[in-house]
Amino acid sequence: MSAPKSQPGNLLRYHKKRRRVPLDPKEADSSAIEKGNLGVLTKESRQCLRTLASYHAPKSQIPMPRSRCAAVLVALFVGRRGDLYVLLSRRSSTLRTYAGDTSLPGGKVEPQDRSLEDTARREAFEEIGLPRDRRKVPLLCILEPFLAGNQLIVTPVVVLILDNTLQPILNHSEVTSLFSHPLASFISSIPPYPTEPEMIEVEYHTWYDYDWDGPPLRHLNTKGEIEVVRRQVRMHRFMTGREAGGIKPVFGLTAGMLIHTARIGFAREPDFELHPPTTPTMDQRIAWTIVKDGSLLKEALIQENIEFDLERMKKWAGVASEEDLRGSRRQVYKDKEGRPTFSWRKTVIPWRSGLWRAGDERPRRILKNKL
Repeated sequence: MSAPKSQPGNLLRYHKKRRRVPLDPKEADSSAIEKGNLGVLTKESRQCLRTLASYHAPKSQIPMPRSRCAAVLVALFVGRRGDLYVLLSRRSSTLRTYAGDTSLPGGKVEPQDRSLEDTARREAFEEIGLPRDRRKVPLLCILEPFLAGNQLIVTPVVVLILDNTLQPILNHSEVTSLFSHPLASFISSIPPYPTEPEMIEVEYHTWYDYDWDGPPLRHLNTKGEIEVVRRQVRMHRFMTGREAGGIKPVFGLTAGMLIHTARIGFAREPDFELHPPTTPTMDQRIAWTIVKDGSLLKEALIQENIEFDLERMKKWAGVASEEDLRGSRRQVYKDKEGRPTFSWRKTVIPWRSGLWRAGDERPRRILKNKL
């Protein structure tokens, strides 16, 4: 495979320019980005970086086999007006999985990786040529792991690019293009870009809920009967404003990780409902994936000789009976509107705009003295 060619320009080339022209020339001059210059940060952006740099994710009690672990790099940089942007890429159409999707650089842990941070940095270097130099790209924090649909446990590693003159080098066998999106826009339902005429009826943020295949919620109803309610998981989708050029929206796992990053950094909740009331926690979802039949996670734990308490995993997952493990159809399940439903199969569930089939979409220490 031939070596990837360097792309001219710097990271600001991938920051979509605002259409508004500043009336005051001083305003334009004050937004210049220089190497390592954090002076242009807005007050909100500066506080966001401070919060991320001091964040420590709670340690999970669930064992995680190395062969099923992966990491992605949430690479932030300072935009022209002091706002924080995150680098996103369009996956190559020739890849076997998630071809053409919008994603964060990342991949599975490999034998030479000493940590999840190493994994994320290595993958970002291989995919988009982002240097591994921790002075130019210091670590902010490592967030809680997320469960992907292919039973990989994916950990987001958040970094800050200090040198905006870095030239991306795209590995075209994996990435076809690179662009950026405002971090704060992942906790907002208002689009950060001017709405094109052909996109006027398309909502910037949409979501759908799908039925979780794990144990349901049980409670006594007014008749003293045990009522079983199916838990649901919400998938979010954000338009990029680049759909006309073939860029897919940010959705599923990537959207969830960026919402979480923005929530922590800006210390506020989204202006939309993040989860349905019955949603399981991420630890519950991972625990259930370990105990259910055909679990790749359980198989990996056994192969790597990692001790784990299966009964404790069942308890964490919310398993109340053997029927939960078999997925019995004899219980009366109800959807979020109280209507009975008896099928364990995934159903066609609408976004707030458009129809989508559930499962089809693939789905700190260094900067403290500078901030």
